[in-house]
Amino acid sequence: MKRLEPALFKIKTPAQAQQFMDANRAFARYYLQRQPANEKELAGGLPQLATNAAFQQLGRETAAAFPDSTAFTKDLGELFRRVHYYFPDFRVPPTVTYVSGFLNKDIYVNDSLLVLSLDWFVGPKASKRPDLPQYMLRRYTPTGLLPMLAQNVSSKYNRHELTANTVLDAMVHAGKSLYFASKVLPCAPDSLLMGYTGRELAGLEDNEARVWGHFLEKNLLYATTPFLLQKYVGERPNVPEIDKTCPGRVGQWVGLQIVRKYVAEHPEVSLARLMAEKDAQRMLNESHYRPKRQ
Repeated sequence: MKRLEPALFKIKTPAQAQQFMDANRAFARYYLQRQPANEKELAGGLPQLATNAAFQQLGRETAAAFPDSTAFTKDLGELFRRVHYYFPDFRVPPTVTYVSGFLNKDIYVNDSLLVLSLDWFVGPKASKRPDLPQYMLRRYTPTGLLPMLAQNVSSKYNRHELTANTVLDAMVHAGKSLYFASKVLPCAPDSLLMGYTGRELAGLEDNEARVWGHFLEKNLLYATTPFLLQKYVGERPNVPEIDKTCPGRVGQWVGLQIVRKYVAEHPEVSLARLMAEKDAQRMLNESHYRPKRQ
């Protein structure tokens, strides 16, 4: 893992910015979207950013939130080792950390590069935070980084029929991603994987049958309207249609429970086979998922 922050904060001129991009070509190409048409603009913008007082303060806060590169590299290595265990073809891309000032993605990953913009994950004490609602910001902490990364990595293996656009399809697809994260981060609790408070998670666990009953009674599983997908699976502070205390993305949590029940019923199914399964209806049927009211 290479930390680019020290080199970034030394940039004072366009020429130094050019040297920085030349020294980190894959990063400049994929993450900064460097190309001949915007080369001059980037070379001029990086010094302005690097010498900005508020940005420098954010850089210091990021360094304080992620002080131990050795421990962080070890945690990353453990995650990637588990991915490779389940998917032997997995190759760890060159990994860099950066401070983007929220001008670029929080996490960027492809086969050639992994960028972790650490300033996104400094947490609630930061002087500047991403422009997101509070219920989403809860996930942007140092401990929230690896679960989010694991779900990003899962997209490489999480197969999905392009024509599958029901609420059930979205629930199971998200559930597979969360299950993948739980396997490569076995010590991460569900509250961290989901970004829920302990109380929110306990409320769902205690009322699982009621939550599932809502999906059945309202005939939601086979709905295809984007409005309903967003309401039950997408980002939202809560889902008052179920209960005012029901957290957003509840469909993702239910999807995780369906996937876990499917795996319990089919212990012979490897993680690779699970992630390759495209048929959400088959997974639901063969999971025999029927939570009982307590």
